[in-house]
Amino acid sequence: MDHEYTKCFDEDREVDVDSDGDDKSNMSTGLSKRSHHNALERKRRDHIKESFNGLRDSVPSLQGEKASRAQILNKATEYIQDMTNRNTGHKEDIDNLKRQNNQLEHRIHALEKAKREGLFSTNQSGNMQEPMDTGRDSS
Repeated sequence: MDHEYTKCFDEDREVDVDSDGDDKSNMSTGLSKRSHHNALERKRRDHIKESFNGLRDSVPSLQGEKASRAQILNKATEYIQDMTNRNTGHKEDIDNLKRQNNQLEHRIHALEKAKREGLFSTNQSGNMQEPMDTGRDSS
């Protein structure tokens, strides 16, 4: 009896297959390969399904809802675009607030400098006021 040994490789391991020319053995090996391939394909489809479910649950308008894959992709695209627009608006708001803050800080420094130089006096409540006109005309 002539036995041939061949090596078959799948994604995770190396498998020795005994081939003695027996059609029955070859058929069972073929069925084994097919069932292994089917299991891998089922696992791949399950992973895709779980990924779509995760994406669906990440989109507020779809959370807990039944939706087709096309609907999930469309709503996810809309949601991403909406969030991108909101981010852009928030960045503009932040830039405007930073600009206002800088202007106010410059104004504070100018007022503090004017106070130190005696251009302003403080009243009893601690508020700054311009010095009173003494009637002298500087012209």
